Parts: sequence; structure tokens; C-alpha cells
Amino acid sequence: MSDTSFATDIHIGLTAPLKHISSKYFYDDIGSGIFQDIMKMPEYYPTACEFEILSLQGEGIFKMLDFDKPFSVVEFGAGDGVKTRQLLKTLIEKGAEFSYVPIDISKKAIDELVVNMQQHLPGLHIEPKIGNYFSMMEELSGSSIPCLFLFLGGNIGNYEPADVDGLLADFRKNMKAGDKLLTGFDLKKNPATIRCAYDDPAGITKAFNMNLLNRINRELGGTFKTNHFDFYSHYNPLNGEVRSYLVSLVPQQVFVKETGEVYTFERNELIWTELSKKYSLQEIENVAAKNGFTVMEHFLDCKHYFTDSLWTVV
Repeated sequence: MSDTSFATDIHIGLTAPLKHISSKYFYDDIGSGIFQDIMKMPEYYPTACEFEILSLQGEGIFKMLDFDKPFSVVEFGAGDGVKTRQLLKTLIEKGAEFSYVPIDISKKAIDELVVNMQQHLPGLHIEPKIGNYFSMMEELSGSSIPCLFLFLGGNIGNYEPADVDGLLADFRKNMKAGDKLLTGFDLKKNPATIRCAYDDPAGITKAFNMNLLNRINRELGGTFKTNHFDFYSHYNPLNGEVRSYLVSLVPQQVFVKETGEVYTFERNELIWTELSKKYSLQEIENVAAKNGFTVMEHFLDCKHYFTDSLWTVV
């Protein structure tokens, strides 16, 4: 198989009682490009809110790091780095000695980020890495250099509770005493505001989801017809969860060459594609404490829509 893990995950997901495709497969080069468009949508507030935090509160974040020697800023899922650049700019202005280590699974995203950073912050020492969080985290854990780990954009909201604990356990295991973790959380707010951010009228989020099917066709020899599927997203304000789905519009069968299997869909059958949980500040503090962290500070935007929360190891 050309990509055994992708093919295996697709087979498992499409044969499950509730069909599902992991949201990590959104971000091939085409998907990463569509997500850049999502971040520019007026309805998609998280990007602007986090941009504001990192632009205006970088000095406060720097003071709380309290590193007394050169350090690394390690970013997981760096994307285009435009928001992070605001924080890095402040660190440079404050005379901090640091290296920036962006990590992303998309080589295209990393290549564009490096060009962008070199253009805007020519003095930045940058050590890009392409790969998944966990293998890179283990690679970095042997270093004696203090680290500020960045997990921005509210990405933690894409994980089920047990998986959040697993993710944070991995962070915790690979962090040294004194290391810090700056994590983005989308906060609970007016449900209508959240609904519009995840089901925009221009259909960009729909295209982002449909690209999953196109990716299976491109990379695994699938026969999905995207006009036989629709997109649906739902926000539950009681538990803070946005869940997104692809909906089969007709009874159909889809063959995937790399798995050698035919997958059957009933009319109106769902493929679950994404979870995006919204948190209260109390929930954030509970999750941190449960996993061996202390919240040092919540850095909030002016609307209190979003927080970048700075944690340290207990």
C-alpha cells in the first residue's frame, strides 16, 4: 500500500458502526490550503482572537516564562505561523535568546512558513521539522535546553477526553522541570457564534470536509463521488461539542483500491469527521490539574472568546 497507516485508518473508519475519518487527515497540502481560507473567513473568530492575544500580550507571556538561559520555542502543528510570528517578534524585541522549532506533517506548510518567517523576522534562528507531534517530542526530550511548547489554535478541542489525557501525558512525559506549555482553547460562548464558525455560508468548511473524500480518491484509489455527499455540523452548548459529518445522499457503494474493499452507504448515513470542543476556564484548569500541570495564566482576547493558557509542570 502507498500509505498503510492512512489506508488502514480509512478501512477501520469506514467499517465501524458509526463511520468516521480522523480529522488529522484534513491536512494534506490541499486541505492545509483550504484551512488557510477558513482562517480568513469573517465567521471564523478563533484565528483573529488568538492573533490579538499573541500580538498584544506577548510581553506578559515572555515575563512569565522566566527562562534564565537560551531556550527553544517548539510549535506543534505550526501551519502558516502568522499568529506565532507576533509572539516571536516580541521575544526578539525583548532580546530573548531562542530557537524556533516549528513542526508540521505538511512539508508544503513548513516550506511556506520558513519563507514567511525569514522574510518578516530575518534574524530568527529557525529549525523546522516535518513529522508528527509524538516522534518529534521524543526527539526533543533528550535536550537540556528549556522549552516553551506551543499547541495553539484550539487544536486540543479536536481530541476526545481520553485522548486529551493521552496527549497531555505525552507532553508531560517529555517536559523537563521549568518547561512551559502554551495551549489554545476555544471558550464557550453564544451558540450562534460557534455554529456560524463551523458551517459558513460560503461553503468553505464543506469543501474542507469534502477534501477528505477527494484525498482518499487521489491517494488510495477511491471512487467517492462528492456530489453524492453533503456536509452537516452541529453544536451542543451543553457539553461544548461541535461535531461535523459527511452525509450520504443516496444508497451507494464505494471501492478503495488500496484496501481492496467495497464500502456500502445507506441513504442519510453519516461519516463523522471532526470534534471541536469548547471549554470553560474551570474545565481548562481541571484538565490541567488532572494531568500534572498548573495553569500559570489565562491570556484572553478582549471578547473572552478564546484563551492561550500558560501551563507549567507541577
